[in-house]
Amino acid sequence: MFIDECVIKVKAGDGGRGCVSFRREKYEPWGGPNGGDGGKGGDVILVGDDDTNNLVDYKYKPHWNAERGEHGQGKDCHGREGKSAILRMPLGTVVINEENGAVVAEITEDGQEVVLCAGGNGGWGNPHFKSSVNRAPRTALPGKPGETGTFRLVLKSIADVGLVGFPNAGKSSLTRAITKARPKAAPYPFTTLHPQIGVIEYPETYDRLLLADVPGLIAGASENRGLGHRFLRHIERCKLLMFLLDMAGSDDRDPREDYATLLAELKAYDPKLLKKPRLVVANKTDLPEAKKHLAAFKRKHKVELLKISCLTGDGLEELKQAIRTRVIKHGGKPRVMSRPRAALA
Repeated sequence: MFIDECVIKVKAGDGGRGCVSFRREKYEPWGGPNGGDGGKGGDVILVGDDDTNNLVDYKYKPHWNAERGEHGQGKDCHGREGKSAILRMPLGTVVINEENGAVVAEITEDGQEVVLCAGGNGGWGNPHFKSSVNRAPRTALPGKPGETGTFRLVLKSIADVGLVGFPNAGKSSLTRAITKARPKAAPYPFTTLHPQIGVIEYPETYDRLLLADVPGLIAGASENRGLGHRFLRHIERCKLLMFLLDMAGSDDRDPREDYATLLAELKAYDPKLLKKPRLVVANKTDLPEAKKHLAAFKRKHKVELLKISCLTGDGLEELKQAIRTRVIKHGGKPRVMSRPRAALA
Protein backbone atom coordinates (compact mmCIF):
# COMPACT_ATOMS: atom_id res chain seq x y z
CA MET A 1 0.00 0.00 0.00
CA PHE A 2 1.32 3.45 -0.94
CA ILE A 3 0.58 6.20 1.60
CA ASP A 4 1.79 9.70 0.71
CA GLU A 5 0.04 11.78 3.39
CA CYS A 6 -0.78 11.25 7.06
CA VAL A 7 -0.92 13.01 10.45
CA ILE A 8 1.22 12.02 13.43
CA LYS A 9 1.21 13.11 17.07
CA VAL A 10 4.58 13.08 18.77
CA LYS A 11 5.86 13.75 22.28
CA ALA A 12 9.46 14.11 23.36
CA GLY A 13 10.50 12.64 26.70
CA ASP A 14 10.17 14.60 29.94
CA GLY A 15 13.31 15.29 31.91
CA GLY A 16 13.91 13.21 35.04
CA ARG A 17 13.55 14.93 38.40
CA GLY A 18 16.52 15.84 40.56
CA CYS A 19 17.18 14.02 43.84
CA VAL A 20 17.43 15.28 47.43
CA SER A 21 20.04 13.17 49.18
CA PHE A 22 22.85 13.54 51.74
CA ARG A 23 26.09 11.69 52.22
CA ARG A 24 25.90 9.26 55.14
CA GLU A 25 29.05 7.30 55.90
CA LYS A 26 30.86 5.93 58.94
CA TYR A 27 32.19 8.83 60.97
CA GLU A 28 30.33 11.17 58.55
CA PRO A 29 26.75 11.21 59.85
CA TRP A 30 26.11 14.69 58.54
CA GLY A 31 27.76 14.75 55.12
CA GLY A 32 26.89 17.24 52.41
CA PRO A 33 24.21 16.98 49.71
CA ASN A 34 24.82 14.37 47.02
CA GLY A 35 21.56 14.11 45.07
CA GLY A 36 22.00 13.40 41.36
CA ASP A 37 20.50 15.38 38.47
CA GLY A 38 17.68 13.98 36.41
CA GLY A 39 18.43 12.75 32.89
CA LYS A 40 17.36 14.62 29.76
CA GLY A 41 14.29 13.31 27.97
CA GLY A 42 14.69 11.72 24.55
CA ASP A 43 14.11 13.72 21.37
CA VAL A 44 11.82 12.89 18.47
CA ILE A 45 14.16 12.78 15.48
CA LEU A 46 13.33 12.47 11.79
CA VAL A 47 15.97 10.70 9.67
CA GLY A 48 16.02 10.62 5.88
CA ASP A 49 16.11 7.04 4.61
CA ASP A 50 16.71 6.22 0.95
CA ASP A 51 15.37 2.70 1.53
CA THR A 52 11.92 3.98 2.61
CA ASN A 53 9.52 5.05 -0.13
CA ASN A 54 6.21 5.86 1.57
CA LEU A 55 4.52 6.76 4.86
CA VAL A 56 2.59 3.56 5.53
CA ASP A 57 4.36 3.03 8.89
CA TYR A 58 2.92 6.27 10.21
CA LYS A 59 -0.57 5.86 8.80
CA TYR A 60 -1.34 2.99 11.15
CA LYS A 61 0.86 4.11 14.04
CA PRO A 62 0.27 7.85 14.37
CA HIS A 63 1.45 8.24 18.00
CA TRP A 64 5.20 8.34 18.74
CA ASN A 65 6.74 9.03 22.16
CA ALA A 66 10.37 9.34 23.19
CA GLU A 67 11.53 7.93 26.52
CA ARG A 68 11.50 9.94 29.74
CA GLY A 69 14.83 10.77 31.37
CA GLU A 70 15.73 8.72 34.41
CA HIS A 71 15.37 10.37 37.82
CA GLY A 72 18.47 11.34 39.75
CA GLN A 73 19.52 9.20 42.72
CA GLY A 74 21.69 9.53 45.80
CA LYS A 75 25.49 9.29 45.85
CA ASP A 76 25.69 11.77 42.94
CA CYS A 77 24.09 9.27 40.56
CA HIS A 78 22.73 11.26 37.65
CA GLY A 79 19.78 9.92 35.68
CA ARG A 80 20.30 8.30 32.30
CA GLU A 81 19.09 10.19 29.20
CA GLY A 82 15.88 8.90 27.69
CA LYS A 83 16.08 7.09 24.35
CA SER A 84 15.09 9.18 21.37
CA ALA A 85 12.29 8.15 19.03
CA ILE A 86 13.82 7.73 15.55
CA LEU A 87 11.32 8.15 12.70
CA ARG A 88 12.70 7.13 9.33
CA MET A 89 11.26 9.26 6.54
CA PRO A 90 11.25 8.73 2.77
CA LEU A 91 13.18 11.37 0.87
CA GLY A 92 10.89 14.19 -0.23
CA THR A 93 8.81 14.32 2.97
CA VAL A 94 7.50 17.76 3.93
CA VAL A 95 6.61 18.19 7.62
CA ILE A 96 3.83 20.69 8.36
CA ASN A 97 2.74 21.90 11.80
CA GLU A 98 -0.99 21.21 12.01
CA GLU A 99 -1.52 24.03 14.49
CA ASN A 100 -0.36 26.91 12.30
CA GLY A 101 0.24 25.35 8.87
CA ALA A 102 3.96 26.23 8.88
CA VAL A 103 6.47 23.98 7.13
CA VAL A 104 8.93 22.95 9.84
CA ALA A 105 11.17 20.59 7.87
CA GLU A 106 11.85 18.99 4.49
CA ILE A 107 13.68 15.69 4.30
CA THR A 108 15.66 15.62 1.06
CA GLU A 109 18.88 13.68 1.76
CA ASP A 110 19.71 10.21 2.97
CA GLY A 111 20.88 10.38 6.60
CA GLN A 112 19.57 13.92 7.14
CA GLU A 113 18.48 14.39 10.75
CA VAL A 114 15.88 16.85 12.05
CA VAL A 115 14.94 17.18 15.72
CA LEU A 116 11.17 17.55 15.47
CA CYS A 117 10.51 17.79 19.23
CA ALA A 118 13.23 18.25 21.84
CA GLY A 119 13.27 16.35 25.10
CA GLY A 120 13.02 18.26 28.39
CA ASN A 121 16.11 18.93 30.47
CA GLY A 122 16.56 16.97 33.68
CA GLY A 123 16.02 18.68 37.04
CA TRP A 124 18.89 19.65 39.30
CA GLY A 125 19.70 17.66 42.42
CA ASN A 126 20.15 19.37 45.77
CA PRO A 127 23.96 19.95 45.51
CA HIS A 128 23.17 22.83 43.09
CA PHE A 129 21.41 24.68 45.91
CA LYS A 130 24.17 24.44 48.48
CA SER A 131 25.45 27.83 49.63
CA SER A 132 27.36 29.43 52.49
CA VAL A 133 24.11 30.01 54.37
CA ASN A 134 22.36 26.77 53.38
CA ARG A 135 24.71 23.83 53.90
CA ALA A 136 21.96 21.19 53.77
CA PRO A 137 19.50 22.17 51.02
CA ARG A 138 16.38 20.10 50.69
CA THR A 139 15.46 21.48 47.31
CA ALA A 140 15.58 19.74 43.91
CA LEU A 141 13.96 20.58 40.60
CA PRO A 142 11.54 18.50 38.60
CA GLY A 143 12.46 17.76 35.01
CA LYS A 144 11.10 19.99 32.25
CA PRO A 145 8.39 18.51 30.03
CA GLY A 146 9.31 17.44 26.51
CA GLU A 147 7.90 19.21 23.47
CA THR A 148 4.76 17.88 21.83
CA GLY A 149 3.11 18.50 18.50
CA THR A 150 0.79 17.33 15.77
CA PHE A 151 2.30 17.27 12.31
CA ARG A 152 1.15 16.45 8.79
CA LEU A 153 3.57 14.45 6.69
CA VAL A 154 3.29 15.05 2.96
CA LEU A 155 5.44 13.05 0.57
CA LYS A 156 6.67 14.70 -2.60
CA SER A 157 8.62 11.94 -4.29
CA ILE A 158 12.21 12.65 -5.21
CA ALA A 159 12.60 10.94 -8.55
CA ASP A 160 14.77 11.73 -11.54
CA VAL A 161 11.94 11.39 -14.05
CA GLY A 162 8.26 12.21 -13.67
CA LEU A 163 5.98 10.27 -16.02
CA VAL A 164 2.71 12.07 -16.82
CA GLY A 165 -0.10 11.39 -19.22
CA PHE A 166 -3.82 10.89 -19.51
CA PRO A 167 -5.54 7.74 -18.25
CA ASN A 168 -5.00 4.73 -20.48
CA ALA A 169 -1.98 6.25 -22.23
CA GLY A 170 0.12 3.24 -21.21
CA LYS A 171 2.10 4.66 -18.28
CA SER A 172 1.80 1.51 -16.19
CA SER A 173 2.82 -0.65 -19.15
CA LEU A 174 5.84 1.57 -19.80
CA THR A 175 6.84 1.48 -16.13
CA ARG A 176 6.67 -2.33 -16.15
CA ALA A 177 8.69 -2.45 -19.38
CA ILE A 178 11.66 -0.26 -18.38
CA THR A 179 11.77 -0.65 -14.57
CA LYS A 180 11.37 -3.42 -12.02
CA ALA A 181 8.19 -1.87 -10.61
CA ARG A 182 5.05 -3.89 -11.23
CA PRO A 183 2.04 -1.56 -11.21
CA LYS A 184 -1.25 -3.04 -12.34
CA ALA A 185 -1.74 -2.67 -16.09
CA ALA A 186 -5.18 -3.08 -17.65
CA PRO A 187 -7.10 -1.64 -20.65
CA TYR A 188 -9.25 0.81 -18.66
CA PRO A 189 -8.61 4.27 -17.19
CA PHE A 190 -7.30 4.86 -13.66
CA THR A 191 -5.84 1.39 -13.29
CA THR A 192 -3.14 3.03 -11.17
CA LEU A 193 -4.51 4.83 -8.12
CA HIS A 194 -1.23 5.67 -6.37
CA PRO A 195 2.11 7.02 -7.62
CA GLN A 196 4.60 4.27 -8.38
CA ILE A 197 8.37 4.62 -8.05
CA GLY A 198 10.35 2.42 -10.44
CA VAL A 199 14.10 1.97 -10.91
CA ILE A 200 15.56 2.20 -14.42
CA GLU A 201 18.79 0.21 -14.41
CA TYR A 202 21.74 0.66 -16.78
CA PRO A 203 23.91 -2.47 -16.38
CA GLU A 204 26.50 -1.25 -18.85
CA THR A 205 27.36 1.80 -16.70
CA TYR A 206 26.32 0.31 -13.33
CA ASP A 207 23.97 3.11 -12.43
CA ARG A 208 20.24 3.68 -12.16
CA LEU A 209 17.54 6.37 -12.23
CA LEU A 210 14.23 6.67 -10.40
CA LEU A 211 11.00 7.03 -12.36
CA ALA A 212 7.80 8.35 -10.75
CA ASP A 213 4.69 7.05 -12.52
CA VAL A 214 2.02 9.62 -11.63
CA PRO A 215 -1.55 8.30 -11.96
CA GLY A 216 -3.45 9.52 -15.01
CA LEU A 217 -4.21 13.21 -14.97
CA ILE A 218 -7.54 14.59 -16.08
CA ALA A 219 -8.71 18.02 -17.20
CA GLY A 220 -9.09 20.05 -14.01
CA ALA A 221 -6.32 18.24 -12.11
CA SER A 222 -4.80 21.63 -11.20
CA GLU A 223 -8.11 22.41 -9.45
CA ASN A 224 -7.69 19.17 -7.46
CA ARG A 225 -10.15 17.16 -9.54
CA GLY A 226 -9.43 13.46 -9.46
CA LEU A 227 -7.04 13.97 -6.51
CA GLY A 228 -4.98 16.14 -8.85
CA HIS A 229 -2.90 17.91 -6.19
CA ARG A 230 -1.96 14.63 -4.51
CA PHE A 231 -0.74 13.35 -7.88
CA LEU A 232 0.90 16.50 -9.24
CA ARG A 233 3.04 17.15 -6.18
CA HIS A 234 5.06 14.01 -6.94
CA ILE A 235 6.65 15.61 -10.02
CA GLU A 236 7.68 18.91 -8.42
CA ARG A 237 11.23 17.70 -7.65
CA CYS A 238 11.87 15.66 -10.81
CA LYS A 239 14.78 16.63 -13.05
CA LEU A 240 12.93 15.58 -16.22
CA LEU A 241 9.24 15.39 -17.14
CA MET A 242 8.25 12.68 -19.59
CA PHE A 243 4.94 13.15 -21.38
CA LEU A 244 3.45 9.88 -22.60
CA LEU A 245 0.84 10.24 -25.35
CA ASP A 246 -1.52 7.65 -26.79
CA MET A 247 -0.67 8.24 -30.44
CA ALA A 248 -3.31 5.74 -31.59
CA GLY A 249 -6.06 8.02 -30.26
CA SER A 250 -7.78 5.32 -28.20
CA ASP A 251 -11.11 6.22 -26.57
CA ASP A 252 -11.64 8.87 -29.28
CA ARG A 253 -8.84 11.04 -27.89
CA ASP A 254 -6.71 13.43 -29.92
CA PRO A 255 -2.98 13.35 -28.99
CA ARG A 256 -2.63 16.99 -30.00
CA GLU A 257 -5.28 18.09 -27.52
CA ASP A 258 -3.98 15.74 -24.85
CA TYR A 259 -0.54 17.34 -24.99
CA ALA A 260 -1.95 20.87 -24.89
CA THR A 261 -4.19 19.98 -21.94
CA LEU A 262 -1.32 18.42 -20.00
CA LEU A 263 0.77 21.56 -20.45
CA ALA A 264 -2.15 23.74 -19.37
CA GLU A 265 -2.77 21.68 -16.21
CA LEU A 266 0.89 21.77 -15.20
CA LYS A 267 1.03 25.51 -15.77
CA ALA A 268 -2.12 26.09 -13.71
CA TYR A 269 -0.73 23.99 -10.85
CA ASP A 270 2.75 25.53 -10.87
CA PRO A 271 4.18 27.54 -13.82
CA LYS A 272 7.69 26.44 -12.78
CA LEU A 273 6.90 22.93 -14.00
CA LEU A 274 6.90 24.12 -17.60
CA LYS A 275 10.49 25.29 -17.20
CA LYS A 276 11.62 21.75 -16.46
CA PRO A 277 13.22 19.76 -19.27
CA ARG A 278 10.70 17.52 -20.98
CA LEU A 279 10.69 14.44 -23.15
CA VAL A 280 7.65 13.72 -25.31
CA VAL A 281 7.00 10.05 -26.05
CA ALA A 282 4.47 8.62 -28.50
CA ASN A 283 3.13 5.24 -27.40
CA LYS A 284 1.12 2.62 -29.34
CA THR A 285 2.86 3.46 -32.60
CA ASP A 286 2.43 -0.17 -33.67
CA LEU A 287 -1.29 0.44 -34.27
CA PRO A 288 -2.39 1.56 -37.76
CA GLU A 289 -4.24 4.64 -36.42
CA ALA A 290 -1.00 6.05 -35.04
CA LYS A 291 0.41 7.10 -38.43
CA LYS A 292 -2.34 9.64 -39.09
CA HIS A 293 -2.25 11.07 -35.58
CA LEU A 294 1.54 11.25 -35.65
CA ALA A 295 1.57 13.41 -38.78
CA ALA A 296 -1.10 15.74 -37.39
CA PHE A 297 0.75 16.04 -34.07
CA LYS A 298 4.02 17.04 -35.76
CA ARG A 299 2.23 19.74 -37.76
CA LYS A 300 0.79 21.32 -34.60
CA HIS A 301 3.53 20.81 -32.02
CA LYS A 302 7.14 21.47 -33.00
CA VAL A 303 8.71 19.19 -30.40
CA GLU A 304 11.11 16.29 -30.61
CA LEU A 305 9.13 13.06 -30.41
CA LEU A 306 10.29 9.57 -29.48
CA LYS A 307 8.21 6.72 -30.87
CA ILE A 308 7.72 3.53 -28.86
CA SER A 309 5.41 0.59 -28.43
CA CYS A 310 5.08 -0.94 -24.99
CA LEU A 311 3.37 -3.95 -26.58
CA THR A 312 6.11 -4.86 -29.05
CA GLY A 313 9.05 -3.28 -27.21
CA ASP A 314 10.02 -1.09 -30.15
CA GLY A 315 12.01 2.00 -29.13
CA LEU A 316 12.24 1.15 -25.42
CA GLU A 317 16.03 0.80 -25.32
CA GLU A 318 16.44 4.08 -27.20
CA LEU A 319 14.04 5.70 -24.73
CA LYS A 320 16.07 4.50 -21.73
CA GLN A 321 19.25 5.98 -23.17
CA ALA A 322 17.50 9.25 -24.01
CA ILE A 323 16.22 9.51 -20.43
CA ARG A 324 19.70 8.99 -18.98
CA THR A 325 21.31 11.47 -21.36
CA ARG A 326 18.81 14.23 -20.57
CA VAL A 327 18.82 13.73 -16.83
CA ILE A 328 22.62 14.01 -16.73
CA LYS A 329 22.54 17.00 -19.09
CA HIS A 330 20.26 18.89 -16.73
CA GLY A 331 22.18 18.28 -13.54
CA GLY A 332 20.89 14.88 -12.46
CA LYS A 333 23.24 12.28 -11.06
CA PRO A 334 22.44 8.58 -11.54
CA ARG A 335 22.64 6.42 -8.44
CA VAL A 336 25.40 3.81 -8.38
CA MET A 337 24.38 0.16 -8.59
CA SER A 338 26.22 -2.48 -6.61
CA ARG A 339 28.56 -4.33 -8.94
CA PRO A 340 28.77 -8.11 -9.07
CA ARG A 341 32.01 -9.70 -7.86
CA ALA A 342 33.02 -10.67 -11.41
CA ALA A 343 32.86 -7.04 -12.52
CA LEU A 344 34.99 -5.89 -9.60
CA ALA A 345 37.74 -8.42 -10.28
